[in-house]
Amino acid sequence: MTYRYDSRLSFASTLPASYYNDASVLAAENRNIFGRTWQLVGRAEQVREPGQFFTAVVADEPLLIVRGNDGELRALSNVCRHRAGPVAKGEGKRPVLQCGYHGWTYALDGQLSRTPEMDGIEDFDRQAMSLPRFRVELSNDLVFVNLDASAPPLREFLGDLAERLERRNYSGYRLAARKEWSVGCNWKVYVDNYLEGYHIPIVHPSLFREIDYPNYRTETRRNYSIQHAPVKRPDRIRTTSGQDEAEYFWLYPNLMLNVYPDNFSTNLIVPVGHDRTLTVFEWYFRDPDAARAQIDDTIAFSDEIQLEDIGICEAVQRGLRSSTYDTGRYSPVRENGVHHFHGLYAAAMGL
Repeated sequence: MTYRYDSRLSFASTLPASYYNDASVLAAENRNIFGRTWQLVGRAEQVREPGQFFTAVVADEPLLIVRGNDGELRALSNVCRHRAGPVAKGEGKRPVLQCGYHGWTYALDGQLSRTPEMDGIEDFDRQAMSLPRFRVELSNDLVFVNLDASAPPLREFLGDLAERLERRNYSGYRLAARKEWSVGCNWKVYVDNYLEGYHIPIVHPSLFREIDYPNYRTETRRNYSIQHAPVKRPDRIRTTSGQDEAEYFWLYPNLMLNVYPDNFSTNLIVPVGHDRTLTVFEWYFRDPDAARAQIDDTIAFSDEIQLEDIGICEAVQRGLRSSTYDTGRYSPVRENGVHHFHGLYAAAMGL
């Protein structure tokens, strides 16, 4: 798999097919990308009170996000120090954390507090058996975790994206709906597809009718990009405040934030295999109960687009397995976002 990224968009070639097809690549991506970047794992509303927790997995690392009695939010290993059982499942609220295998119990700060039927054990340092901790930070009521102790803080990683979102004042918005989709493609196929509007006239005819395609443009920043999509009829794109543009943010490597004046959604792209991807969609509104009809319309429109994207992404994955295809070229007019992603990817993977 010999590949060298060319920063000159007009001369550059796309990632070779082998990076989408080789099962061994995902292990390297977990080490070099997902294990070293800030990953969205949940929402602040899930852990507002002491004892509230939820579980997540990042780069094959089981995690437990919990609010302590001291008010501190922690990201702990969700692997018991006894024999690797799960300390918690799902989400909920507990005074302590008890492993579901043999009952070893931990305080909310991860300190080991109870080890039933361990009488007679020698050379056992209870303090050394606490649950390991990982970095956890909040931005706009979203919870992010980073497995890399040396990575820059979340605010630095986000750059001015944090200020952009804060100006829209989405703090306090509540989850209105959540959907998961299993897609038969490599995670990068899905991200590539999201990062360009080039396919909209062909793949998304109903969306194409609603947007001002000639003025659709993509800006790239250090760790994120923005697609500006002027719309012809804002009411059809669920905007109610008069703004005539939707903004689609992509945060490296696998998070999308779709922003409208009165709501936003997140799409988290999770690789579950080299040719299988889980996409997690969540929609947020200030008052989900009052906006139920709008939410239903939003989800119906999103489902239509998602089914079209799934169809083309799975077809592309099949095409990437062809003996006749290895690498392609970028449209300098429409695919600067994809080129930007591939540059970040190549740097992380040492290409």
